[in-house]
Amino acid sequence: MTTELTHFLLGAGFNLFVTLLIVRGVYYPVTQDKNFVFTFIGFNMIIYFVLGFLTSVEVGVGVGFGLFAIFSLLRYRTDEIPIREMTYLFILIALGVMNSLMHSGSLLQIGIANAVILLILFVLEKGWGFQFEANKRVAYDKIELIGPARSEELLADLRQRTGILVKRVEIGRIDLLHDMADLKIFYDETPRLSAKHTPSNPRVLRDQHQLP
Repeated sequence: MTTELTHFLLGAGFNLFVTLLIVRGVYYPVTQDKNFVFTFIGFNMIIYFVLGFLTSVEVGVGVGFGLFAIFSLLRYRTDEIPIREMTYLFILIALGVMNSLMHSGSLLQIGIANAVILLILFVLEKGWGFQFEANKRVAYDKIELIGPARSEELLADLRQRTGILVKRVEIGRIDLLHDMADLKIFYDETPRLSAKHTPSNPRVLRDQHQLP
C-alpha cells in the first residue's frame, strides 16, 4: 500500500469519525431526524472522496465549493431545508473539503480546525451562555381570561393545559362568535413542566394556527 493511499484512507477514516461526532453526538440528540442524518453523512463523505480523487488542490477546492453552490441553488425543490439544517450541511460539506487536503496540508492545523468546529457546535447546541425564547401560536377557548385584569389566571391556565412554562402572551385575533382567541405564547426552550402536566386539550396547542 502506497503512502498516498494510506494518507487517503486515514483521512477518510478521520473525516468520518469527526462527521459522526458532529451528527450523532451534537445534532441528532436535539432533533432525532434520520432524514437529515442521512443527508449530512452522505454529502460529507461523497465530497471527501470526490476531492480526494482530484490531483489538483486548487481545482479540488473550487469544485467542492462549486458543488455546494449548486446544492444551495437547488434547495431540494421538493422540500425546503430549514436554515439550521442548511448551516449543518454547509459545515459538513466544508469539513469534507478541508479534510480532503490532509495529504498535502498540515495534519496539526487540520486536526485543530476539526476540534474547534466540533467544540463550537457542541457549545451552541447546549446553549451555554445563551437564553433562547421560543413561541407558538395557540387557539384558545377561554376568552373570559384574556382581559388585562386576569392575566395571571390566563398564564396559569396555559401552563397547566399545555405543559409549557409560559412567560408571556400576546393576544391576536378574537372571535366572539366562536368564543376563540388567537394567542402567541412565549417560553424558554429548555425548562419544561413535569410529565403530570400534559396538555388536557390537544386542540389548544397548534403551531402557526389561524382562526377561521
